Amino acid sequence: MDKVKVGINGYGTIGKRVADAVHQQEDMELIGISKTKPNYEAVMAQRMGYNVYTPSDKTSKMKDGGIKVAGTVEDMVNEADVIVDATPKGVGEKNKELYEKAGVKAIWQGGEDHEVAGFSFNADSNYNEAIGRDYTRVVSCNTTALCRLISNIDREYGVKKCRVTLIRRAADPSDIKKGPINSIVADPVKLPSHHGPDVQSVIPSIDISTMAVKVPNTMMHIHTVNMELKNDCSADDIKNLLAKNPRMHYLEPGITSTSETMELARDLGRPRNDMWENCIWEDSIDFYEGELYLLQAVHQEADVVPENIDAIRAMCELEKDADKSKSKTNKAMGIGTK
Repeated sequence: MDKVKVGINGYGTIGKRVADAVHQQEDMELIGISKTKPNYEAVMAQRMGYNVYTPSDKTSKMKDGGIKVAGTVEDMVNEADVIVDATPKGVGEKNKELYEKAGVKAIWQGGEDHEVAGFSFNADSNYNEAIGRDYTRVVSCNTTALCRLISNIDREYGVKKCRVTLIRRAADPSDIKKGPINSIVADPVKLPSHHGPDVQSVIPSIDISTMAVKVPNTMMHIHTVNMELKNDCSADDIKNLLAKNPRMHYLEPGITSTSETMELARDLGRPRNDMWENCIWEDSIDFYEGELYLLQAVHQEADVVPENIDAIRAMCELEKDADKSKSKTNKAMGIGTK
């Protein structure tokens, strides 16, 4: 088929990154993005040459703010083959009626519940199940990283159980309205955190339990991962396995923190300093009393972006082979390159 027409409803932390990624793909056309306020993000979208759409009741406000409006959100939805909904949590669910009315395919983000789409996606885990679907939910940044890691190891050696502690960033760098400022928060106190059940929405067979704490940091999350495997293997076997996946990045020697990892992204010349890959400390991969341990860092602003691209390709049947889709996405975005 011709290029798939993609609209991005919401142009914040995730939406603007997905918009750029869509623009890079040879088999996709970005028809536009939506904003509700004439803020700096709307200005930047306009400078990028993206068509800016807005709700009908915001048109005058956008024009007064110097934004050239291409049409209403409804206009964008009616023109698109697929909409990536990157609106704030709770808003996306309300938008479903609009997508149903227009007969357009839609992708939601991990802030929405699994039920909004009835299917949760990760390219490494269940790409084939997304082929031809009308609705898909790309799981959250933490769940994306865990699904990538677990599914690769499970296919090769079998995962009997997985136990994870997540040290979570409190907010994104641009978010000035969230905390904590000087505290570590149990999030939640009661077992489990939502991440384990969210992994199971993608990989139902996995025995996983998770706990999480929130810390006063904006840069990345860190996962401490413990797995009991079904089949024997060594630390070197795991290292070699993960090294084959371009969406796994072994952190360079001397990096011991998330701040250094973000500095690495800058040195690599990454757009917006994005690390789309799981950032794994290779030396942390080890076995103790027969169980696998490792540490990985997750860039919460970035790792779901390639998953959105692969979800579009599967849903619109542009590519029915998961590895080929991931390869196209990786090449266009520069994933897996130093």
